[in-house]
Amino acid sequence: MNVLGIETSCDDTSAAIYGTEQGLMSSLVSSQIEHLEFGGVVPELASRAHLTLILPVIEQALSQSKLTLYDIEGIAVTAGPGLVGSLLVGVSVGKSLALALDIPMIGVHHIEGHIQSNYLEEPVPEYPSLVLVISGGHTELVVMKEPLSYDVIGSTRDDAAGEAFDKVAKLLGLGYPGGPVIEKSARDGDSSFVDFPVSKVPDYEFSFSGLKTAVLVYVNKMGEDFVRTNINHICASFQKAVIEALVAKTLGALHEHRLETLLLAGGVAANSALKERLRLEADKHGFRLYAPSPVYCTDNAAMIALAGYERLIRGMNSPLTLSPEPRLPL
Repeated sequence: MNVLGIETSCDDTSAAIYGTEQGLMSSLVSSQIEHLEFGGVVPELASRAHLTLILPVIEQALSQSKLTLYDIEGIAVTAGPGLVGSLLVGVSVGKSLALALDIPMIGVHHIEGHIQSNYLEEPVPEYPSLVLVISGGHTELVVMKEPLSYDVIGSTRDDAAGEAFDKVAKLLGLGYPGGPVIEKSARDGDSSFVDFPVSKVPDYEFSFSGLKTAVLVYVNKMGEDFVRTNINHICASFQKAVIEALVAKTLGALHEHRLETLLLAGGVAANSALKERLRLEADKHGFRLYAPSPVYCTDNAAMIALAGYERLIRGMNSPLTLSPEPRLPL
């Protein structure tokens, strides 16, 4: 089966093709830079851009894979969660193609796609496993006992990790998106410069709003000149606090559930400092660590195509009445 994947959950328009024989045949992402001046994604601008970009991106994905629409045997499209206007564009195009070509379609959960991105490359992770989902909108710990089975054992009470990076970068005047710019600044900083608090909420829940507030209070207290001079140290200290919170909860979950495989998923999984810390912990505690290549950490249709493929070959499909669900639970 050759599956066309469509991803339009936020501000990236993406299409990819995944097949039984060749695996991933093409993957294209068109990012919308017009949001940069606003310091975040403007939903109306995003959905309008998707309308303009979606068909050309699909055409390029087909051309790259050397296939035509008539070689496609299934459609996989992100159905949620995400921005409802953006999701609506992808779902509408997916349903239209499925109807016109008389082929099955499956709505894919965006986070399931991020998890499946670990299976796009060799070596392929084993089951059972623990997944640390870390993105702009989600921070979750998920136990996978078998393929396509997801048990969420913990999530954030407020801000997601990626959201905290974005907000702190904005208050530091570093721009958007926050994850890459803070990581870049932190490389030249001293992570012990500021002792920012590490959240200690119970069980496997996360909280980053207190850390964000602590950075705000510190910046206001120290003044603009001090912050500008020590921006790298402040970024390194903030990043360290986020990593400490993520690592502590993850190690606890691995131990309690007696799991030996850890997967990273989501945009923050591209953070090199986090991966390096977890590699050290993996060597120390003896678990296997998997993380997608950076190109597959951010939003992309390759992960959606694979996730949809795994369901379509098992006979699952969605009706043409499928509607986008901006708060779709995993």
